[in-house]
Amino acid sequence: MKIIFTSDTHGHVFPINYASDKEENSGLFRIASQIKKDIDGNTLVIDGGDSLQGTPLMTYYLGNRDKYNFNPMAEGFNAMGLNYYTLGNHDFNFGYDAIADFTKAMKATLVCANVNDKRGELGIKKHVIHTLEDGTRVGITGAVTGYVNVWEQEKNLTELEITDPVSALKKELDEIKDECDITVCIYHGGFEEDLSTGEKLSDTEENEACRISRELDFDILLTGHQHMSVEGVMIDGTYGVQPPDKAMKFCVIEADKNGRNVSSKLVAVSADEAEYSKIIEAHRFMDDLNNKLQVWLDEPIGCLKNEILPEEKLDAALHGSKVASIFNQVQLELTGADFSCTSLANDPLGLHKEITVRDVLGIYQFANTEEVKEVTKADLKLALERCAEYFDYDENSGNVKISDAFLQPKVEHYNYDFYAGLWYEFDLRRPVGDRVVIMKKLDGTELLDDAKYTLVTSNYRATGTGGYECIGKCRTIRTYSEEMPDLVIDFVRKNSPVGEIVNSRFKCVM
Repeated sequence: MKIIFTSDTHGHVFPINYASDKEENSGLFRIASQIKKDIDGNTLVIDGGDSLQGTPLMTYYLGNRDKYNFNPMAEGFNAMGLNYYTLGNHDFNFGYDAIADFTKAMKATLVCANVNDKRGELGIKKHVIHTLEDGTRVGITGAVTGYVNVWEQEKNLTELEITDPVSALKKELDEIKDECDITVCIYHGGFEEDLSTGEKLSDTEENEACRISRELDFDILLTGHQHMSVEGVMIDGTYGVQPPDKAMKFCVIEADKNGRNVSSKLVAVSADEAEYSKIIEAHRFMDDLNNKLQVWLDEPIGCLKNEILPEEKLDAALHGSKVASIFNQVQLELTGADFSCTSLANDPLGLHKEITVRDVLGIYQFANTEEVKEVTKADLKLALERCAEYFDYDENSGNVKISDAFLQPKVEHYNYDFYAGLWYEFDLRRPVGDRVVIMKKLDGTELLDDAKYTLVTSNYRATGTGGYECIGKCRTIRTYSEEMPDLVIDFVRKNSPVGEIVNSRFKCVM
């Protein structure tokens, strides 16, 4: 048998980098053209979730879906001949109706053991048994990380219940294991251990693939969420894989009839151009959406006094980020909080002098909303110490690099936060956990040990994710429904030309 597996495609239907408007080797339509010749009656095509968020295409579509009788992501997966899929955490970001719009347009079967659909419109199966052409019976179940309950806005889960994934998967495995020849689990979660050393990477239950491998006895475990390239790993008899994100590569897994002699490879996307042309021609009905998307993306919204060149990650972390200062100013002006913190995407970011919608969506790629937390001086100190962990300092050479804690097993530059409304300094010569040497208000006023302050941050960081449990445990005193990309667009429109914003005082001592 063969499995072709994608995950974390994040809205990439077409092979387009929307920030630059250039083609690249990625996207569901290119994958569809590439795999068509390899699909037969003994092949399954499966996806691991995180489909609805990640590109301006999906942002625009989800804001205008009542005008169209198709779903772009469903069109991509249908062109691939997808058989089964599960949901990812980002698929919940837009609420029940957006998920229903997607699932109803999909020809594939949704398999998710730990999502209970109270409305009953999503067509979720807890497990399926698929009989291949050669008679092999494949039992398939799936689950999404239980951290959806931590991250997601309450309003998006009113008609959905996410239960413990390991317990749910065990229940389904017990039902199918005697009825099939091979068992497959689609898990939208990753590996909680370093796959080379076995070192525990996190004490949270965000990723539990290693635990699933050890406690359950699936033959094949299809993982996602971490955006890692895992070509193949055997853990206690379970064979696991994981493709990277953005539909750049897919996994091809092969096994015998008993789920043994498993092998796999990661395949880079490289379209069969003749077949790809046929797929594009068959989807000309999507041209109106694409044309209106481009007009929207190129809509001028304002300007900067001076262009912001792309900021390299280490340099921005050491010396401050002009892009982050804009985000923090937006949050401060919206909420009136004492302090603000924000993070940046993994890629170096900048802004043209003349700003379009495309530029804003390129630098703020998530549909985050804002929360205001009540914090103490001690809470802020712990959060800043986590930020200071981003740096790895070599005493002998005096060189600074980015710590492996933010690079392994997954690149997580987005877990380094920039603060505004605060005067703070790190001494990188000091040990991790004791690097914050100055922490005051901008005017130099000392923070008081027994005082309460307000901190505005994204709904993502407000959960404590990324090592910021100190923020997650703080009381939420206000929430806002506006999404940050919309707020940034409004800010630029109202304040053009936007000059350099100085809303923090920060220094790294080396």
